[in-house]
This record gives sequence, structure tokens and C-alpha cells, in this order.
Amino acid sequence: MNVIYSPENGKNFISFEAEGKTIDFADGELAFRVDKRERDEEVVIDICKDYTGGLVMGAGNGESYVAQLTIPAREYEETEKPNPGYDPDNEEGTEQPTITERNPVPFSMDKCTLTLWEMEV
Repeated sequence: MNVIYSPENGKNFISFEAEGKTIDFADGELAFRVDKRERDEEVVIDICKDYTGGLVMGAGNGESYVAQLTIPAREYEETEKPNPGYDPDNEEGTEQPTITERNPVPFSMDKCTLTLWEMEV
């Protein structure tokens, strides 16, 4: 996973651990499976502190940002294969001789970006 610290010379960032497909913030205070959030479009998850100092997902419930996780859009491998429903003798048919099969590429945390913001002391 690509990690960006903002500012680069900051000293007070939230602790996190990424293991397998799970990310864990502040020693278990907020943890989730990142692969379950992957979609066909880019997903951005804001991690904030709320008014009590607890961690929440989403800026709407937060008082200050501590991190942002960016999950890139799901990628697919496309392969052409013969269309079993194709009948070359059917003049009125709209079927094509081949079809495109799309299979999702396995999820990889290495493609995600975690941006950490310096927290107020």
C-alpha cells in the first residue's frame, strides 16, 4: 500500500496496520476489510475523529480528518471466446460469433493509497 504523510515532516499520525486485506486503525478502534469496499469505480473512505475523539468512517460524522483510504476501481481481464448461442445460418439473428468474458483481477492492497494527516495534539 502506498502511504502518504501530510505534512511529510509531521510527527503525530494515527497508528495503523495493514495485514492481508484488512486495515486496522488505532490498535483495533476501527478496522475493516478493504476488499469488501472495492467497486467498479474508485472508492474514497474518509477516517475522522468525532467530537468524543473516537474514530468514525465518513466526514459527515467527523470533527477532524486523520486518514483517507483510496481504493482504485476494480480491474478486469477480458477474454474472447466462442459464443455458444451463435448460429451463422440464422439470417435474422443478432448474435455475434464471439463474446467477451470479464473476470475481475484479484484484489491487491498494494494498489491502494492511504493518506495520513497530522493530528492535533
